Amino acid sequence: MKKIVYMDNAATTPVRAEVLAGMLPYFGNDFANPASKYRFASKPYAELDEARVKVASAIGAAGADEIYFTGSGTESDNWAIRGAAFANINKGKHIITTAFEHHAVLETCKNLESHGFEVTYLLPDKNGRINPADVESAIRADTTVISVIFVNNELGVIQPIEEIGRIARSRGVIFHTDAVQAVAHIPVDVVGCNIDLLSLSAHKFYGPKGVAALYIRKGVKIEPIIFGGMQEGNKRAGTHNTPGIIGLGLAIEYGLAEMEAEAERLNKLRSKLVTGIMQGIPFAKLNGSENRAPGVVNISFRFIESESILNLLDFKGICASSGSACNSDSLEASHVLLAIGMSHEEANGTVRFSLGRYNTESDVDYVLEALPPIIEKLRNMSPLYDDFLRGKK
Repeated sequence: MKKIVYMDNAATTPVRAEVLAGMLPYFGNDFANPASKYRFASKPYAELDEARVKVASAIGAAGADEIYFTGSGTESDNWAIRGAAFANINKGKHIITTAFEHHAVLETCKNLESHGFEVTYLLPDKNGRINPADVESAIRADTTVISVIFVNNELGVIQPIEEIGRIARSRGVIFHTDAVQAVAHIPVDVVGCNIDLLSLSAHKFYGPKGVAALYIRKGVKIEPIIFGGMQEGNKRAGTHNTPGIIGLGLAIEYGLAEMEAEAERLNKLRSKLVTGIMQGIPFAKLNGSENRAPGVVNISFRFIESESILNLLDFKGICASSGSACNSDSLEASHVLLAIGMSHEEANGTVRFSLGRYNTESDVDYVLEALPPIIEKLRNMSPLYDDFLRGKK
């Protein structure tokens, strides 16, 4: 069987064995709907409450009653921005976000524009960092919501969330952050960072797909976007995904306990991978600030396209990506890379490697062995590279 090296953990992660084991009883013996009133439902109900406590603890929330379970990080982002925008429409219809958010945020903002809202899209610097001063300058009297991603999903760059949160709170503006790539990977403190709304998703930290959460600080006005039942404090209708929510709680608990040691391990692996690529492959460029989440590497290879690189890596059993999995079918250059000032040529030749808890040093060695011949082969077929060499000569 061909060796498989999975380095696309920013797209999704496998469910860890301990989490799966904790979920299994709630598919069978303890299957009752936790919203039911009979005693048979008391155990699932209690486990949901426990999962809520675990999530609240992991992000430093004041209480478990500030945690609301959803079906995906995308839903959490949609609910946070749309719900807050419409709930506070009497104050104004201006929203601030960034040009390199996840599409779950950008498409929500575009939809709100069709409803008469005005959106300011801030540009990051060339290292993929938002300047808090730009956020402050963009705030107007009618600004109601600011949404800035915690860790950019393609670059892995950590944003100055604490500074932005302080600015938002001082100006009386609701502050949301998409922390899908941050929670259980780096420290998150919603109180210390003055965060009002925060999105997270279980499958990014070795929990199941199809379950996520939204933190809503007590007192923040937000309208529901899903109707039909009284679940989640009458804020989000729909029968609870009990096994999934329990899995989310377990995964975030394990992730928090192992976070510091795992970050140190991944940073060492990432450093080896980056050093090997930069020393072994000419005309390679590391993108983004060094202040990034553990394990994420974004590198551009001039004169060739990422699609070809990824296809040949796949042939070798190496799983990587050119950016967000939610946009993997698009042939357009990454909006994230264009936002930091890269040319279309550079952006189209970019690969993201994202290491996780199951990657080893031998995985990095295998990639460093397989990648240079792939790049050389593709460049030898590239008219752009040929033109460059002729011009150089």
